[in-house]
Amino acid sequence: MDGAGRHGAGPDDPGAGSDTGSARLVRRKTVLRAALAATAAIPVALAGGPALARTLTGSGTAPELTPPCDDGDHPTPEQIEGPYFKPNSPQRTSLLEPGMPGTPLTVSGYVFGRACLPVAGVLLDFWQADANGAYDNTGFRLRGHQFTDSRGSFALTTIVPGLYPGRTRHLHVKLQAPGRPVLTTQLYFPNEPRNNTDTIFDARLLMTVRDAGGGREAAFDFVLDVPQDPGPGPGPGPSPSPGGTWAVGTAYRAGDRVTYAGRAYVCLQAHTAQPGWEPPAVPALWRAA
Repeated sequence: MDGAGRHGAGPDDPGAGSDTGSARLVRRKTVLRAALAATAAIPVALAGGPALARTLTGSGTAPELTPPCDDGDHPTPEQIEGPYFKPNSPQRTSLLEPGMPGTPLTVSGYVFGRACLPVAGVLLDFWQADANGAYDNTGFRLRGHQFTDSRGSFALTTIVPGLYPGRTRHLHVKLQAPGRPVLTTQLYFPNEPRNNTDTIFDARLLMTVRDAGGGREAAFDFVLDVPQDPGPGPGPGPSPSPGGTWAVGTAYRAGDRVTYAGRAYVCLQAHTAQPGWEPPAVPALWRAA
């Protein structure tokens, strides 16, 4: 997966403030929030809304964060990849290892498209510094990828990253919806002194964070630039069957080779194939041989 340039999120569509449009959007978001929360694992106190995790500044006013999902709004802002990304991370939802020092941290949330609908099968690849502010550049400690479930939700178990010169606390993540470009961005912690001096820091990427059981719980919801019909039903459509050795439900390992639509591909990251993850559609998982 390649890094991406950074851009800011613009204002909402001016027309979205009309009475008719606002009422329609409130109803849709309220129903969506209730439906997702009914089966969600994220703490109720962190479920601030269907589109993004919010936090308040010291003044008590909300900063301009990632725009809420809605027709015409901009997606979650991109940020630089930095020098420590490595491909081929293991597929796992927990980055903890026996004896690993640090404050336990869980990060959970949803991935939405442009029409405020959750997106299933989104690849999220996380990497971060350890409690001392160091990255593992030889192995895959505190690195791993996962996929959103049928509700568009994800959950990561890790530790609070340490500080190192020039940066505030942050988590790196790459996201890719089926057949869509990669979004590279970072997530931040509220009330960190270095947020004011880190030149990369973006308040729109603040997580909602609270203390819980000797650790910390955080939430953030992403909005990807995925076109959607506002009608029912998230997730990718049915997979075509052009022939070849690639097959839905097969567990592939890095280095495995398949054919699809007359072309050969090499697997880049271990995963289980599913509709919407055909080799031509996911360069994060497959490279043409």
